[in-house]
Amino acid sequence: MGELFENKYRIESARLKGWDYGSEGAYFITICTKDRAHFFGECVNGKMKLSTMGAIVQGCWYDIPAHFPHIALGAFVTMPNHIHGILVLDKSLREQNRGDNGDDDDVETLHATSLPPTNAPAFYQAISPDAGSIPTVIRSFKSACTKHIRETFPQQNFGWQERFWDNIIRNEASWDRIRNYIVTNPANWNKDKFFDQ
Repeated sequence: MGELFENKYRIESARLKGWDYGSEGAYFITICTKDRAHFFGECVNGKMKLSTMGAIVQGCWYDIPAHFPHIALGAFVTMPNHIHGILVLDKSLREQNRGDNGDDDDVETLHATSLPPTNAPAFYQAISPDAGSIPTVIRSFKSACTKHIRETFPQQNFGWQERFWDNIIRNEASWDRIRNYIVTNPANWNKDKFFDQ
């Protein structure tokens, strides 16, 4: 079930204990829709046919490096009720991608919307992910998708599952295996653990 905290059960974090999610590395990310509802399209003959919502999600994913210059994208796929993607956190990219004047206003603006206000209790600031960490990137991505989708389809009650799954990619063999899994996911949809007609 989970741990008892203030007389309520809570789900333990899926994050790897002791791992700094602001550290450089490659991360395999999976995010599901709330109740695994099929918002993003359908698999037809082993290929994804994206709905408008699916296209919005795909566009927001590809836009991540524009807001987080230290993030590079690996393989990605939008499935009917979830997404899989690889994010590479490389701090040297931030310097390479800065404008000529070194201005980073867009990143700071996006980060500011993700972090607690400066007058928030110290407890909440202490547990908030670092501005450039993977959890912050995912939170901003999910928020952007939700905002665009709800503005476009207010009647659809779109939502994400609260948490996301991650797998730290530690070597080239793991990278190749995960990349292949992502790329072939539509062709294997009926065998997928998230498959739900």
